[in-house]
Amino acid sequence: MDKRNESSNMDFILLGLFPGIKHINVLVSAILLIYTVAVTTNSILIFLIWVDSQIHTPMCFLLSQLALMDLTLISSTVPKMVTDLFSGKRSISQVVCGTQIFFFDSLTLGIADCILITLMAFDHYVAICNPLRYTLIMSQKVCLQMAFISWAGGALISLMHTAYAMHFPICGSREISHILCEVMAILKLACEDISTYEKAVVMTSIVVLLIPLSFILSSYALIFLVVLCMNSVEGRNKALATCSSHLTVVSLYFGPAMLVYMRPISYHSLKLDQVLFMLGAILTPMMNPLIYSLRNKEVVGALKNVLGCCLTSNYTTNVR
Repeated sequence: MDKRNESSNMDFILLGLFPGIKHINVLVSAILLIYTVAVTTNSILIFLIWVDSQIHTPMCFLLSQLALMDLTLISSTVPKMVTDLFSGKRSISQVVCGTQIFFFDSLTLGIADCILITLMAFDHYVAICNPLRYTLIMSQKVCLQMAFISWAGGALISLMHTAYAMHFPICGSREISHILCEVMAILKLACEDISTYEKAVVMTSIVVLLIPLSFILSSYALIFLVVLCMNSVEGRNKALATCSSHLTVVSLYFGPAMLVYMRPISYHSLKLDQVLFMLGAILTPMMNPLIYSLRNKEVVGALKNVLGCCLTSNYTTNVR
């Protein structure tokens, strides 16, 4: 009994998403709808890219990795969130809390996404600025290495941050003003001076966010110079369409991440953090496949081919 009570006292209490909000059922229904759309669109995108040999290109391979990360990100947060909202369960153990931090925060998927998006900018740069050497530079081996660097880099940095953040002793209330464990929310409960770690988070953010963002912007500055010199209007429009899709995704990832992890903890606002969480963990994974699919003629063509084959197969079956 004592051990059970001790374990219970070590648990955190999640206060939920937007505490005190009215019509919580409407919010939960909206989140479930977004989750369904995100899972469906990302799964279809991954399926099309891996099945249709006509779009087995480096850009589409990296896009499939981004869709896989988005699928993992939203699936690691929304199901538990909705389950807790319906069941009324609020407690969460330290082990589960640390696991959530590892998979969600600045952390594995967030950092992996930032690395991958930066590498996708390099892919666009080579394709537009050095097209004759594109197949040589962006070989299958290089693409696999890019995917490995993205996943492994995110996991390594995540593991270090998670282990260090969870070692701080908690004083007083163990209530977390969030729907899940998030590193900044945990640090607010620490009873030790965390100023040094806070500086480390900012420095990591500079490395993981500002340096890649600078690389992306520099790449696109060179890309736009080349695009402006193109004689073909069709080629120029195709390049701009591809770049605009990627830049939209860049803003969706880097914008919220910079607001969350590059501000001192004392300047954090609960409502703003909740909104940024909704944008980064729920809305962005839904919007990414829509942004890329609607602007990518190859993906749209692959979807039409698959649907055409399915309809033809069904028609043949019915005729027989």
